[in-house]
Amino acid sequence: MLSNIRIVLVQTYHPGNIGASARAMKTMGLTDLVLVNPRCYPDPEASRLAAGAEDVVDQARVFASLTEAVSDCTQVVGASARLRSYPLPHYDEPAEMAADLVANARQGPVALVFGRERFGLVNEEIRDCSHQVSIPANPDYGVLNLSQAVQVLAYETFSAWRRQPDSDYQAPAHASVPLPTRQQLHHFHDHLSRIMHASGFITQPHARTEEQLRALFDRAQPTRRDISLLRGLLSSLEESMQGDDR
Repeated sequence: MLSNIRIVLVQTYHPGNIGASARAMKTMGLTDLVLVNPRCYPDPEASRLAAGAEDVVDQARVFASLTEAVSDCTQVVGASARLRSYPLPHYDEPAEMAADLVANARQGPVALVFGRERFGLVNEEIRDCSHQVSIPANPDYGVLNLSQAVQVLAYETFSAWRRQPDSDYQAPAHASVPLPTRQQLHHFHDHLSRIMHASGFITQPHARTEEQLRALFDRAQPTRRDISLLRGLLSSLEESMQGDDR
């Protein structure tokens, strides 16, 4: 499904924006980049700013017009900061747009179109689109860089895709951190109790204080490494107090 979602950049002026947009795409699982009449391509700056997404840049297709670039698409959504005079169905919420785009990508190619850095898409290019979408932003300063706009809409698209029942999306597994055994925790609390009494923190039996500390560490769920670090600290304090006694 994601392979049917095309990112189209129209007449990009700075080649670095091509690379940065490719990077934004690849982080969201999108790889089909199309360039319409780019000012500089190929260009080393595009590859440099791709930062690991050079394959997306290298495989980009180039067309002379937007009409050609989206001729086989069933839905074409133009990203625009402001509405043009040409009326089109408009998405006020990118998430709604992404849900429709992903659904239509089941049928065939669809496209997200981004215009020039300075003034976006012209009305003639909007006519090649079936829909428009805007990114809600600060009304006093709603200016997004081209690659930032690509990142936002690519993220919404990826989010809509991974929520599909058949996406088979699997989040990266976090490395498991071993937890201490109850015996290791018991030794730690005994050590802590010994230091508290030896230091004068507790001068008489204070079962409630020690129970509260046990509960604190249970809530914190320290790892074995954490317990080892704390035991090392307690041992150092213990040696220091023994030195003072001498």
